[in-house]
Amino acid sequence: MSKIKLGYAPTRRSIFSAPDAVKYRGLTKERLIELGVDFVDIDDINEEGLLYNDADMQRILEKFKAEKVDGLFLPHCNFGTEYVCARLAKELGVPVLLWGPRDERPDEKGIRLRDSQCGLFATGKVLRRFQVPFTYLTNCRLTDPEFERGVKDFLKVCNVVKTFYHTRILQIAPRPFDFWTTMCNEGELLERFNIQLSPIPMPELTKAIRVAKETDPAVEETMEYLRKHAILEVNEQELKNIAALKVAMKNLADLYGCNAIAIQCWNALQDEIGIMPCCANSLLTEEKIPVVCETDIHGAITSIMVQAAAMDEQPIFFADWTVRHPDNENAELLQHCGPWPFSIAQEKPTLGVPLAFDYPGSVRALAKYGDVTLARFDGDNGEYSLLLGRAKGVEGPYNNGTYLWVEVENLKRLEAKIVEGPYIHHCTGIYADVVPVLYEACKYIKGLKPDLYDPIEEEIKAYLRGE
Repeated sequence: MSKIKLGYAPTRRSIFSAPDAVKYRGLTKERLIELGVDFVDIDDINEEGLLYNDADMQRILEKFKAEKVDGLFLPHCNFGTEYVCARLAKELGVPVLLWGPRDERPDEKGIRLRDSQCGLFATGKVLRRFQVPFTYLTNCRLTDPEFERGVKDFLKVCNVVKTFYHTRILQIAPRPFDFWTTMCNEGELLERFNIQLSPIPMPELTKAIRVAKETDPAVEETMEYLRKHAILEVNEQELKNIAALKVAMKNLADLYGCNAIAIQCWNALQDEIGIMPCCANSLLTEEKIPVVCETDIHGAITSIMVQAAAMDEQPIFFADWTVRHPDNENAELLQHCGPWPFSIAQEKPTLGVPLAFDYPGSVRALAKYGDVTLARFDGDNGEYSLLLGRAKGVEGPYNNGTYLWVEVENLKRLEAKIVEGPYIHHCTGIYADVVPVLYEACKYIKGLKPDLYDPIEEEIKAYLRGE
């Protein structure tokens, strides 16, 4: 969790117990340390290390900006000062986590020390007035499981938002002519979301491949990896081309500062280098640099969001929705020519020739059964949304390429959503339930709406509330 840094700004109000607020500031800090959270505190701002006035708020703002925090945590250690919390959140412009410790039993004289819950009600309203989106972590004890889950989920939300707004995609060649579905509005992506494209022509890739073959030891290392981890149906020259393509794309992504790649993948590439890029795509995706097919920029955006929702701890897989299951009315085939990571395969992958093309470089493997999240960022006519939901791997007929039959709650409902748009036949999957994280992250991405393909919104909200 160390890659996300929180600004820790516990707050109090003067008419409630300051000593108790100081106590909970310390207890909360200790709990964050126990959970391995990277945070910046405000202990140097005043003697109490608490936020409660405008003068300190400005100094806290400057400190958090200098530290480049990715999220703001506002524990209400007593009632809290709602307007300075809102001012700080507004100026900082990062995701906000609102929480307060559960209040103790009133003493024998009926005296209450903190009224933290009441303060949360006040701050929530003022944040709304300031038009500041926020995540609410239910009023609970520091030792409650809801606290740990809520903090860790918020870090994941911050990671999605941070990654989304700092995305640069290496676009290798224009989209194939036939794929009108994968066209995108490059200017709009930059203007609205700060998503940048780094387009390069095919000759720049082929030059990078030649250079890699001649000078980069990573090519031989990649070839050795494939010899150990794949069943090879390719010759040594083809294997070297596959390895060189992987290394070249990695080097180009580094050169242009990109965290994802969208490659044309057919047909010009095969004519130039004599291979399919699928295996090279697979290897990079395994290394957490998602590579998507058919120059699908929106698919690359989806992939970095989904990967970020799992804290970049496991790879995604990029797939086509293809055909319905012949026997299961709510199952569908997810498949592609071979860009899926080796680590999600049930069997040792085979590196050979795909069904639809004559060039080698494809991977064949059935993916693991299990629960997955499926998602798709897409848009048209100036409106963007994120289709997302859950599915599970099920048995089905053999297929070429990398594939998995998945079952959803209601395939007809999902099918209609994809056809009626703004989505296309591509999606991104991951072996984790990141639906609540992605749903909540959309709150912080202006102009992006979550679109659940199953009616589970109330279930998601209940989870986020800590139920």
